[in-house]
Amino acid sequence: MQRRALGPLGSVSRLTLGGGGIGQVWGPTSRDEAAATLKAAVEAGIDLIDTAPMYLNCEAIFGETFQGALPGHVRITSKCDLGSPPQGEVRTRLEASVRKSLATMMLDKIDLFFLHSNIAAEGYAFAHGDDRRDQFSMRWNLYVEEVIPAFEYLKAQGLIGAWGITGIGVPQTILQALDHDQKPQAVQVIANLLDSAGGIRRYAEAAAPRSILAKALENGVPVLGIRAVQAGALTAQLDRELSQNHPDRKDFERAGPYRDLCQAWGEDPADIAHRYALSLDGVETLILGVKNRMELSSALKAEAAGPLDQAQISAIDQLGLRI
Repeated sequence: MQRRALGPLGSVSRLTLGGGGIGQVWGPTSRDEAAATLKAAVEAGIDLIDTAPMYLNCEAIFGETFQGALPGHVRITSKCDLGSPPQGEVRTRLEASVRKSLATMMLDKIDLFFLHSNIAAEGYAFAHGDDRRDQFSMRWNLYVEEVIPAFEYLKAQGLIGAWGITGIGVPQTILQALDHDQKPQAVQVIANLLDSAGGIRRYAEAAAPRSILAKALENGVPVLGIRAVQAGALTAQLDRELSQNHPDRKDFERAGPYRDLCQAWGEDPADIAHRYALSLDGVETLILGVKNRMELSSALKAEAAGPLDQAQISAIDQLGLRI
């Protein structure tokens, strides 16, 4: 497997195993199959695993699988969907989240810890779910004044090795965070051919993942690409029931011409979507949403095939599917 430098983590595999699939966020899988997929990923050369307490039972399965005896070359990321707690409570809540994740996974340290909340300006009104914004959104001033110092404290305590942000919030504010004097040490960025965050997008503005990717590259902030198949919208068939109005289903329907193109090429849409994401300049490692060994095997094969050539990328872009 190819490798890339990911800032404070050094060299990592081009693919990262995401915990969403393991935790059954992306459709059902058995506990035994999830554990087998974890082991198979490590055996295949994946040395970065992305976990989170909000990924249902992902961290519990991780702990049960490795029993604290994680192979020495494997690194772990986790995250906290903090929202905007009352002033003065950020550090306590972040530390509690880290310690709980460590206990669940039977580890002593998280190598890279992410703020998973949307980051937005003070008083910003979200287009979707604004009545619950303090549950999923981090106010900018709180981020600067409390979150960053709390992350540095957790580093000093040896509980985390580095910190980052998930770049799914209001685009202008994410760009602001990447330009800030105290930059995150890594950022997770939407990396798919639709430029879509699907069901996790809450703002009304145009999505700007490529601007965020370019800003990260400009400022030397390493990038982990996420949602390469956009929650299944870029696969041959959705693997879970979604309403007709769900953003991920709408993306699946919009991607019909892409599936037709893949069929003409004799290729699997998920494989091409992974290769497209790996072709994006600045994406150092791509977080997979696989939930079983079959899906993992397909993603490994796609990575081995390498990035798409420019003619393929152009053919996809000319479909005009970007949001």
